[in-house]
Amino acid sequence: MAEVLSLAVDNLISPIILSFVLGLSAAFLRSQLSFPEAVARGLSIYLLFAIGFKGGAGVAEHGIDLGLVATLGAAIVLSFGLPFIAYALLGALTRFNTVEKAAVAAHYGSISIVTFVAATSVLEGRGLAYEGYMVAAAAAMEAPAIMSALWIIARSGSGSAAATGLYREVLLNGSIVLLVGSFLIGMITGEKGMETVAAFIVSPFQGVLCLFLLDMGLVAGRSLRDNPAVLGAGGILFGLLMPLLGSAFGLLAAQLVGLSSGGTALLMTLAASASYIAVPAAMRVALPEARPSVYLTLSLGVTFPFNLAVGIPIYTAAATMIAGGQS
Repeated sequence: MAEVLSLAVDNLISPIILSFVLGLSAAFLRSQLSFPEAVARGLSIYLLFAIGFKGGAGVAEHGIDLGLVATLGAAIVLSFGLPFIAYALLGALTRFNTVEKAAVAAHYGSISIVTFVAATSVLEGRGLAYEGYMVAAAAAMEAPAIMSALWIIARSGSGSAAATGLYREVLLNGSIVLLVGSFLIGMITGEKGMETVAAFIVSPFQGVLCLFLLDMGLVAGRSLRDNPAVLGAGGILFGLLMPLLGSAFGLLAAQLVGLSSGGTALLMTLAASASYIAVPAAMRVALPEARPSVYLTLSLGVTFPFNLAVGIPIYTAAATMIAGGQS
């Protein structure tokens, strides 16, 4: 418990978290602070490229082996399976209709790449190494959850489920293409490539992440401010419980594939996070009846700040304690 509290305090007073808090506070105070859409998109592109490239370079250094294949398999199984758990929990805690429960469930089987990036920053700050191919696991978890949500809808007979062409759109989603593409570039060019672009993707990374989280704080704060009652107590409770459930399954999967303590913390974080980029775009096409005010407020307004402030320290401490003996 003491280690979790220490990690939480360290995380809360880091520039990354305080930048998010600044954005959140500015939104609640109705400040005019805002980011132009082009700037916000540019920050997203930079972060996706940097994390993908570094992950690919890490794989080039590590090499493709059974550990990589097993981790990718575990990540895909998690992404397929977690929406069913989320859907059942939503049924117990909320009065959302079937379409909205399926839409929310898809978000909680997919991942937040920024939560993942924040977790890598925490691990690096604590000197905890992790497998370079974890970014490949993140990419693998983007799409399967959407397919699970569509299966739930098809079985229930609810919603329009306009799936024609959706799978292609999901797989060619800009964030997935950029993450996978930069990963492949890093893997192909390896250490030499990393040396070439290190001044661009290593040194400025933390500063760009702070600006991005400032913008995310503004978005999350406005969502919570404008939709204070849309979730209800049950929805908010779901947004806090589901990350803990997801992280528990992530911990189990990490133990089965033999990840290091750092890799375990990252897989727990991925399983605990909720998408607010790829899945919302897909839900607008597949389930237009579902209210964005429900699924975006949950993923970005409740679970995202919970993971940043509380979740990541818990996952890191649990991984260190349970998987600390693995390398």
